[in-house]
Amino acid sequence: MTTLRFLKGHGTENDFVIVPDHDGVLDLSARQVAALCDRRAGIGGDGLLRVVRSAKDPAAAGMAGEAEWFMDYRNSDGSIAEMCGNGSRVFARYLVESGEAAPGTMAIATRGGVKTVHVPADGGDVTVDVGAATLPDSAGIEVALPDGTRRPARNVNMGNPHAVVFVADLDDAGDLRTAPPVTPATAYPEGVNVEFVVDRGPRHVAMRVHERGSGETRSCGTGACAVMVATARRDGAELPATYTVDVPGGRLVITERADGGVEMTGPALIVAQGDVDLDRLTLRG
Repeated sequence: MTTLRFLKGHGTENDFVIVPDHDGVLDLSARQVAALCDRRAGIGGDGLLRVVRSAKDPAAAGMAGEAEWFMDYRNSDGSIAEMCGNGSRVFARYLVESGEAAPGTMAIATRGGVKTVHVPADGGDVTVDVGAATLPDSAGIEVALPDGTRRPARNVNMGNPHAVVFVADLDDAGDLRTAPPVTPATAYPEGVNVEFVVDRGPRHVAMRVHERGSGETRSCGTGACAVMVATARRDGAELPATYTVDVPGGRLVITERADGGVEMTGPALIVAQGDVDLDRLTLRG
């Protein structure tokens, strides 16, 4: 029997399997990650967070001088992603609750660079500085809706790619278990997260999201940041600007500072821990 210790956490119901691997000895395959994230035959999660010291992982060794810990994030299908906003907040909460880090501000290494996260000592909402957005050319990018119409999308990169689409009703997005068709295909050669957005009030929007590699999720942190940036540009908002972004799993508050940095604040909780027998997982594919 091969036993793996795990924890389970979520941020606005964007949930993760957390695997402590401080010394970088685990070599989880994509199939094993997918099996762990399976909601019926595994633990269940939108993704997996492997907790490893930066110096112990080749992907993060170059950041070890800035951040002790590396968030090795995998999508629920086992694929690798550059960054996860909600995941980084849950990751930091784990470090504090496990005693690996003190409350306050800490640096975390990700494939999208080093991110700063603040975990308050009172257990309140966690804030992550996800960095500045980049706005690649959006000309000609469209997303197909289930009714056959096509809507223009705003191209926003938050360390990972996003296509933000404004719609009249969130139901217009249809079933988001499968990826909405995005054209041209050359715009996102490695796939894209697609956010559908409606207005709720002044500087207040709501969204649904298809996350590449995971399907529709209850929340996407970098997606909420991309939505805030796209909405602020649409509104012609002056910076700094703060927007409330409702997701199916709760509410996030996003601020774009005058220097362009984007901060996201919201809940991050560890809800369970245990052991899983890897030999009993059903490996597919």
